[in-house]
Amino acid sequence: MKHFVQKLATLAITSALLAAAPLSQAHEYKLGQLEIGHPYARATVPGQPAAGAYVSIENKGSAPDRLVGVSSPVAKSGEIHTMAMEGNIMKMREVEGGLEVKPGQKITMQPGNGYHIMLMGLSKPLQAGEKVPATLTFEKAGKVDVTFNVEDRNAAAAGKDDMKDMKGHTHH
Repeated sequence: MKHFVQKLATLAITSALLAAAPLSQAHEYKLGQLEIGHPYARATVPGQPAAGAYVSIENKGSAPDRLVGVSSPVAKSGEIHTMAMEGNIMKMREVEGGLEVKPGQKITMQPGNGYHIMLMGLSKPLQAGEKVPATLTFEKAGKVDVTFNVEDRNAAAAGKDDMKDMKGHTHH
């Protein structure tokens, strides 16, 4: 019986630790009726002038808002981009006028397709494990300071969007 109780206790502790692990990685921010979830950026290589960054934005309010700006001390500028396949070519474009988030809508930025943030003109390479401060600016809600956790470029997307050679990054 003692052996059974020890195994049960070990199982309970292991389960609790595993359940808590994702919480230690998650980080959320609230700005008015907007909920900003898990900001992260991709690690870069020396000489890479730009980095992809991602975040989820959920509008819990009754009025639309718009992400109109991104800034960070590690980059000369921040831009909101969209990516989409057009035939056999991946096209990346800056989102003109900002990214609208409608009431009840949740936008999840992710590598490979859809919306993302480009940190342009990096002052240094971003290394996995670092934390990068940034400010998101919304048209109505205002500004919120967030921290992008820098993640290994292969961990987040398992190769969906390599972005390792941003030297040829251009807008189309």
